[in-house]
Amino acid sequence: MSRPTPAPRSDGIRRANLSVVLRLIHERGPRSRAELTRETGLNRSTVAHLIAALSARGLVAERDPTPQRRVGRPSPVVAASDDLVALAVNPEVDAIEVAAVSLAGRVRERSRVLCPEAPTVAEVVRVVDSVLREWRSGPLRAARLAAVGVAVPGLVQARTGTVRLAPHLGWHDADLASPLAAAIGVPVAVDNDATLGVLAERLFGAAAHDDDVIYLNGGASGIGGGIVLRGIHIRGADGYAGEWGQVSLGGPDSGVLEDEVSRARLLRIARLGPVDDHALAAALADASPALRAEVDRQRSLLAVALGNAVNVLNPSKVVLGGFLALLRERGADEFDALVRRRAMPAPAERVTLTSAALGADRLLIGAAEAAFAELLDDPLAM
Repeated sequence: MSRPTPAPRSDGIRRANLSVVLRLIHERGPRSRAELTRETGLNRSTVAHLIAALSARGLVAERDPTPQRRVGRPSPVVAASDDLVALAVNPEVDAIEVAAVSLAGRVRERSRVLCPEAPTVAEVVRVVDSVLREWRSGPLRAARLAAVGVAVPGLVQARTGTVRLAPHLGWHDADLASPLAAAIGVPVAVDNDATLGVLAERLFGAAAHDDDVIYLNGGASGIGGGIVLRGIHIRGADGYAGEWGQVSLGGPDSGVLEDEVSRARLLRIARLGPVDDHALAAALADASPALRAEVDRQRSLLAVALGNAVNVLNPSKVVLGGFLALLRERGADEFDALVRRRAMPAPAERVTLTSAALGADRLLIGAAEAAFAELLDDPLAM
């Protein structure tokens, strides 16, 4: 049997350099050729050839620099393409969110389709396909679709993308990637929603400069989370690490965190239907005595869980997303002090608590990153 001919070493180096340059532009924003030369350590001619190759594939575009009062000719600015998009999907128990996120980092389009009951895999595929068809005949007519990323509120096996368990959706060992890829015609990446949330906040949001991070995401399906230690995203043996919502609050007969710190409880007391976090925030700002009491109760329980997490993992940053951020923001200084009182003094000294900087876009931007991952690893693969 003949063996495949390995790629020339020079080709492998070129692919790696293309990946480095494209990631810099994607993650740090538009860069001048001079900045790329300095940041990569490559020579100017090599950077010029790499930019030309990326531009030829429609991944980046050069534009005139901002006028500046400097002697000499200014270096052109290279920006990631706004016409290459990933489709980001977040199915929840009450709605399916779909967004088109460009390689330049802009959320170009967004749609929230309400669901009368938890959607099935087939329903998610149908909604995503319908939304995309509408966009392709309108605002995304000239755009290219790279891939689809899906942020699922459940246990997703990292190796295969199989949704092992999404209890609130009623999914067990569900294959979402295959039918969605067949319908849309591009690769599909599936991962846990909070795992993608911490990825987005680490790259572009509240944890962009932190190597030791705890992230908790609160959504309609409960509470999930992510962990970054020494700059490494901790996934666990099969990708299930970070299920903060399943932390027990007491003895064997007590519930878990997401049973007691619950978005559904807040909505019920506020007499709201399946609204987004913006509407929930408005309700909390003008809360009834009963709703204020429930907010205080949930804040106290959340502080206990976070204090334990600070003791175990010693993070420098704790980031809260979704309705958990809303709970904190009802009195941020007071809440942060409560968490520190629940933690040991030493690990509590340096920890900072904050809300997710990307707000409602955090999971969708994270899903888009999962979709762009293969392209960023090898820009010649597309």
